[in-house]
Amino acid sequence: MVMSHNHIRKLVGKLETLPAERITEVEDFIDFIKQRDQDRKSSRAAAATAERSFDRVWDNPDDAVYDRL
Repeated sequence: MVMSHNHIRKLVGKLETLPAERITEVEDFIDFIKQRDQDRKSSRAAAATAERSFDRVWDNPDDAVYDRL
């Protein structure tokens, strides 16, 4: 997501009004969000890889009846 320069300036203005300990909390929260996003990307990639490896197991004539449920 690309932020407009105006939006960034507003955020910086809000940050400038916070006491130092709150700035640290905001920084920690930003780091948490970034890590969570990375973890989600990794989980999705692992799931996609696993799904391909299970295609032969899941997609077979014996289990076709379950596909219609």
